[in-house]
Amino acid sequence: MKAAVLTFPGSNCDRDLAVAFRNAGAEVLRVWHKDTSLPDGVDVVAVPGGFSFGDYLRCGAIAAQSPIGAAVRAHALRGGYVLGICNGFQVLTEMGLLPGALMRNAGLKFICKPVELQVASNQSAFTNAYTPGQRVTIPVAHHDGNYTADPETLARLAGEDLIAFTYSQNPNGSMQAIAGILSNNRRVLGMMPHPERASDAALGGTDGAGLFRSLTGALALA
Repeated sequence: MKAAVLTFPGSNCDRDLAVAFRNAGAEVLRVWHKDTSLPDGVDVVAVPGGFSFGDYLRCGAIAAQSPIGAAVRAHALRGGYVLGICNGFQVLTEMGLLPGALMRNAGLKFICKPVELQVASNQSAFTNAYTPGQRVTIPVAHHDGNYTADPETLARLAGEDLIAFTYSQNPNGSMQAIAGILSNNRRVLGMMPHPERASDAALGGTDGAGLFRSLTGALALA
């Protein structure tokens, strides 16, 4: 499996994300935001956390317009896999690859701590290593992680099993305690928690490693 990890000015989780993919057996390729194309043979594009472009305008809004953005959209539209974590989730909503928006945390404070999640769906290449209802602990680190969408979108996400993760105790006010969602074809995942920060026992936990194992395993069989 080939994973392309993007880097924007202000990204601060791109190296961690590359390491997590590499530890799961993936070949990792690094892509700068000014590139206009993805490397040949890329299976999954990973959009990392951080504060791309200083979160000016709106979180993820400027990064979504970077030169590499058109290639990421094209990759997703032809059925390629895309993973967006934290700021990456914000970028994917700004690109229109996932519905809804990430708003200011309900408590109006930056949250940085491990949180418990529930696996809402394991019917995707990102989550098949987990079991439905499984509880995992993965860190969050965000100021704008309050997932918000209109009632029709929320009903569709729930009805079509497109909610990947929920918070056991909602830390940011997200509607329906949503922590991560899937696209209609289940090949794009956006999530606010950082699985790459919970993929090495030396860092305090490995509950996030299942996501990367899921992807490498699923694509090895594809």
